[in-house]
Amino acid sequence: MSKNCLGQIRSHYARLSEKEKKIADYILNNPENIIHSTINDVAEDLNVADATVFRFCKRIGFKGFQAMKITLAAEIIEPIQQIHEEISESDDERTVMEKVFQSNIHTLKSTLNLIDETAIEQAVDLLLKAGRVDFYGTGGSAVIAMDAYHKFIRTGIKVFTFMDSHFQIMSASQLTKHDVAVVISHSGTNKDTINILKTAKKNGAKIIGITGYPKSPLAKNSDVVLYTSAEETEYRSEALSSRIAQLSLIDALYVNVMKLNKEKAKKSLDKIREAIVVTRL
Repeated sequence: MSKNCLGQIRSHYARLSEKEKKIADYILNNPENIIHSTINDVAEDLNVADATVFRFCKRIGFKGFQAMKITLAAEIIEPIQQIHEEISESDDERTVMEKVFQSNIHTLKSTLNLIDETAIEQAVDLLLKAGRVDFYGTGGSAVIAMDAYHKFIRTGIKVFTFMDSHFQIMSASQLTKHDVAVVISHSGTNKDTINILKTAKKNGAKIIGITGYPKSPLAKNSDVVLYTSAEETEYRSEALSSRIAQLSLIDALYVNVMKLNKEKAKKSLDKIREAIVVTRL
């Protein structure tokens, strides 16, 4: 996949160290200056070591400063409009809708750039081999967990979820080494969610974490981690805008499992269709 320098910086921003954020801000605010600068120029302007700038370039997916500059130069020559939810008081309903849609598209593209293909493969493998899969999330993430349950019940895999955090931790206490817990939290720091994760892990269950923060307790305690990207705006929190990415990750896992588990999934799907046909007029 071809890289987009400014997009890579924005998608990684929340996970950068303070020094790295300093470099990121410098590039985002002065992209034209960067393409005419050396790594030493940037390091001197920011009062950091050349090695720090080099590590930053590697962190956002480039081989080095020169590789980043080449990509950035192409973006400056052919400017790409920043997709961002900059809502103004004068915007009409249609304009607001378009900006929200563009912001969601931006979140999906940024998340796609973050996805580790190996992590997706490992997550799908765990789900296919699981005796049982529980989906966990509190607050807004509980809605994502419920959506995951609604999809995965069609796969023929034994799945469970609960909206109430007390029910979730009780369910986690019944998991075994043959089971998988999918734990969803954008911040990865919610106390109830981490207690549920630890309970599942204590019983030997494998953990698939979905979060936006690599250094969070959720990421550190998961066997496989899938990262999402999102930006906070004046009208939407970062956690709220991450929902679309979380839902899409769940969709990707579901479709992969259905594809690799065709026969079992088809039988389950047929049973569900037969059961719910009576609900339609």
